[in-house]
Amino acid sequence: MLGRQTKALKTDSSDNVAVALVDLRSGDTVEVDGQPVVLVDNVKHKHKFACAPLPAGTHARMYGVTVGEVLSDIPLGGVLTTENLKHLSDSFAIEPTDFQWTAPDVAQWKEATFDGYVRRDGSVGTANYWIIVPLVFCENRNIDVIERALNKALGFDRVSRYEQFACEIAVAHANDRSDQVHSLKISDNTIDPGISFPNIDGVRCLTHTGGCGGTREDANNLCGLLAGYINHPNVAGATVLSLGCQNAQVRILQDELNKRNPSFDRPLLIYQQQDYRSETAMIEDAIRDTYLGIAEAGKLERSPAPLSKLSIGVECGASDGFSGISANPLIGQIADYGVALGGKIILSEFPELCGVEQEFVNRCTDDESARRFIEIMRSYGARAEAAGSGFSMNPSPGNIKDGLITDAIKSAGAGRKGGTSPVVDVLDYPETATKAGLSLLCTPGNDVESTTAMVGAGNNLILFSTGLGTPTGNPIAPVIKISSNHAVAIRHSDMIDFDAGDIVEGKSTVEEMAHKLMSQIIDVASGHLKTKAMKLGQHDFQPWKRGPSL
Repeated sequence: MLGRQTKALKTDSSDNVAVALVDLRSGDTVEVDGQPVVLVDNVKHKHKFACAPLPAGTHARMYGVTVGEVLSDIPLGGVLTTENLKHLSDSFAIEPTDFQWTAPDVAQWKEATFDGYVRRDGSVGTANYWIIVPLVFCENRNIDVIERALNKALGFDRVSRYEQFACEIAVAHANDRSDQVHSLKISDNTIDPGISFPNIDGVRCLTHTGGCGGTREDANNLCGLLAGYINHPNVAGATVLSLGCQNAQVRILQDELNKRNPSFDRPLLIYQQQDYRSETAMIEDAIRDTYLGIAEAGKLERSPAPLSKLSIGVECGASDGFSGISANPLIGQIADYGVALGGKIILSEFPELCGVEQEFVNRCTDDESARRFIEIMRSYGARAEAAGSGFSMNPSPGNIKDGLITDAIKSAGAGRKGGTSPVVDVLDYPETATKAGLSLLCTPGNDVESTTAMVGAGNNLILFSTGLGTPTGNPIAPVIKISSNHAVAIRHSDMIDFDAGDIVEGKSTVEEMAHKLMSQIIDVASGHLKTKAMKLGQHDFQPWKRGPSL
């Protein structure tokens, strides 16, 4: 546990770089790992400074790995910047290892349950949605029409506070009350028309820009992703609209669904527009059949299920210099709990594992998985470089401003979301997780592409760390947003579900915070607590076109 007066720390005893926990000024003396360091530069909180002299050409180290190459001499106490440090990471290969894992104590949760929707195939949902899916972008408008019609009929089409606000402004303006126009404020209340089927959480449409005009690989991957959503434990049934002539054919979708679940038995309604005499005729059938399917699906009620039925995705976005020492280790602790309880955990964002590959190679339970991870990482990196980019260009301007100045620094902190357990499987996009334990899934670092893929792989809940704040959600899986620091939790209280800032300030340990977070996870999984993304109506869905997205 950090002390309350701790001003800086090393993340590993072998590091030659420390992170400032508070703003530090040139001339300040801070203690790092028991040794005094006199700062020669101002160092903002979240940023890094040398806790040993770093001559040009040497390697900077954090989290026990190489995170950059020094471009010009950095004295003891000197700040690290994009001018004096460039991205560099360690090489990786299959090597002999004595990796062993000691599972955390999860006795208090062994008999714990969450209230979920139990499917006939044994999977359990944390929600019960009906999804409407286009196989091609040509059908997006029809999808929207059907979704709006059904949500209004079912009572899910609430009048939002923004719509109320706009209507109040319009009324005031029409009545020539300009003073009232400027004094009106957005209300926290919404008009709730009443839900027809309380055991249905909503109707979600998964519109996208794919299905035709791209490569056959894009079409096949899209069908695989959509099949993952149709088969998802949080989905009661699906309505699929196809034009008919596109690359993403119905038969490909059905083949992908059969791969994932040969015994799939939930409602799957498919409509092909070119087989109908008119658009109206197709929409009539789709709305009628879907409504009746929802009515039947609404008969299923939540019932207790063991925590081993939770499948949790771990994600980070809008990260900062504290993410790797608070929110990400906290998520990693939950990941270890999940594995110890027999659940599934997925770690994705391969560009943000750059520099810590060897750790995950060593944690693979067999050489085949290790070899596959290495091949996918190298192939991904090569494709990015062929497009004139590379993993080194992953950090965003916001990341850099808040202390993540190389991809290796960002990755070394991001990798901590995966905890410490063995890697039981390595998945390529858009494959599905089938094994209990920690799986690695190839996705970009793009937050929405990554969360979209993890839910397609079966995650029924996402833990999402952020240092700067982000509204990201998902159409069918709850996303719990965890802040790395108090400031962002306060500033973006409408987006943040859990504040890990006490870890940075030394008020709580990772383990203490993990116990609190576990209780919240169970409440969300049981439908007792809505996440902020759910309240905001943040339903982000973005398939990955297999290009060099970082």
